[in-house]
Amino acid sequence: MKKIEAIIRPGKLEDIKDTLNKFNIHGLTISQVMGCGLQKGRKEYYRGTEITLNLLPKIKVEIVAKDEHVDEIIKLISDEAKTGEVGDGKIFVYEIEDVVRIRTGERGENAI
Repeated sequence: MKKIEAIIRPGKLEDIKDTLNKFNIHGLTISQVMGCGLQKGRKEYYRGTEITLNLLPKIKVEIVAKDEHVDEIIKLISDEAKTGEVGDGKIFVYEIEDVVRIRTGERGENAI
């Protein structure tokens, strides 16, 4: 099992959710996060003083999936999130040792 963690632009969330739903991928955790990378933030003015805001609002989408579905999920997210501009985001993949469904006690892939 793998955990897929995608950091995306906020405006792309609904498109990604719709696409994943079409492919019967329903188990998502969504968080509002702040981050920076090559995009390097933006400049704003407050009372005539220039301020550089280097943390920008992003959305983190987390999915735990069977190994055989990981490449497909990455492709679906990448295709929807890509604008071709700096700030499109990143996808991280982690190994998951175990999962427990609290309600039933099921473990492993059966608990996903």
